[in-house]
Amino acid sequence: MAKIVSVQEKYMRMALKLAHKALELGEVPIGCVIVHEGKVIGRGYNRRNTDKNTLAHAEITAINKASRKIGDWRLEDCTLYVTLEPCQMCAGAIIQARIPEVVMGCMNPKAGCGGSVLNLLEMPQFNHQAAVTRGVLEAECSGILKQFFTELRIRNRLEKAQKAPELTSSETQI
Repeated sequence: MAKIVSVQEKYMRMALKLAHKALELGEVPIGCVIVHEGKVIGRGYNRRNTDKNTLAHAEITAINKASRKIGDWRLEDCTLYVTLEPCQMCAGAIIQARIPEVVMGCMNPKAGCGGSVLNLLEMPQFNHQAAVTRGVLEAECSGILKQFFTELRIRNRLEKAQKAPELTSSETQI
């Protein structure tokens, strides 16, 4: 029997594929797609270290591409799918772009601004808000991030151990 895949899962899987591209580059594996009238019009994945650019987040890249595709900075009829809850910069850009709907894979308790640390996306004080759906393919989205950070900690420990000065035989006798 075939499994019925929701529209949200379909597009989140596309975002996960982009997160894997970031992972291949050694970047924090976050992917994002923006959908307009059933078509993907913007894609992005983290490239901060690769591009040496603070702004090279998945969401910012996807917003830039979607805006070029539509020919307007307003993305009013779009849905943004992202594997990790947006940071403050990306949440602000989402609101500024007038994106009305955001679908997130997993939450970011240390830096998320879609409900964890802050909720910029749904603040009634702003002139625009986004409807937010959380937890779509959460295990897969969280899993790729956990894998990345576990491997990063191991690499960092190994590098630190290799850089530690080796004791000479005379130092060991003291």
